[in-house]
Amino acid sequence: MSGPISPLKNFFAGGFGGVCLVFAGHPLDTIKVRLQTQPKPKPGESLLYAGTIDCFKKTLAKEGIKGLYKGMAAPIIGVTPMFAVCFFGFGLGKKLQQRTPDDILTYPQLFAAGMLSGVFTTAIMAPGERIKCLLQIQASTGELKYAGPMDCVKQLYREAGIRGVYKGTALTLMRDVPASGMYFMSYEWLKNLLTPAGKSHNELSIPSVLFAGGMAGIFNWAVAIPPDVLKSRFQTAPEGKYPNGFRDVLRELIREEGVASLYKGFNAVMLRAFPANAACFLGFELAMKFLNWLAPNL
Repeated sequence: MSGPISPLKNFFAGGFGGVCLVFAGHPLDTIKVRLQTQPKPKPGESLLYAGTIDCFKKTLAKEGIKGLYKGMAAPIIGVTPMFAVCFFGFGLGKKLQQRTPDDILTYPQLFAAGMLSGVFTTAIMAPGERIKCLLQIQASTGELKYAGPMDCVKQLYREAGIRGVYKGTALTLMRDVPASGMYFMSYEWLKNLLTPAGKSHNELSIPSVLFAGGMAGIFNWAVAIPPDVLKSRFQTAPEGKYPNGFRDVLRELIREEGVASLYKGFNAVMLRAFPANAACFLGFELAMKFLNWLAPNL
């Protein structure tokens, strides 16, 4: 990374990366949420979806390509600013820890900068995630309670005030703060690993950036899946089902389905994490190059 860090450029480039991520990853996100929230089968009946491929086939057969891109407007509207804020937070976190613009940060410092970006994104993320989960699951349960994202916000606000909209924030923090640290640290680590001796990061080939970005996504989710499963359950549960919050969800899940259930949707997540984050970081790096060319002194 040459020159001083510009959180502002990170903001715009991150937003573009976010759009790339949604396009690459949304179909598998739909499948992930449907697998994580599918109802327990009645005795003698089989599960609605046998697994990732089966869910993919059934969704395609029933709803076509459009079914896989269901609810994409909300993430595009939400993810663009979210990734902008996420990369801004990371840029800021790095800048705050540098004494001089040429300081090279250690991995723990990069991890800390990544965690700061997780705190930033949760503020935007928590309501967006809650709305996304509620809209995605109503399509598979068949009862249409919400007309769309705005209607969902209005109804939640009417039912429980701002707390209704922000339900699951602690879980989103538990998921995103350590996971964001992992995400950015592993990306920078892989970039260093893949940069030939004597070369600079800016000369990394496109396949190298795709690989580093994709793997960063996988490291990120390896940390994030257990709290993510709890969060999906908690945010889609009827009011009052879990009075003590995530502790109740954890207890019930482990009692009913064992520890392995904390890694529900693992295949769908990992399948999506690689292409989606590869696309995200590539979009970010290309946008950064463009912005550095456009406004070298910003």
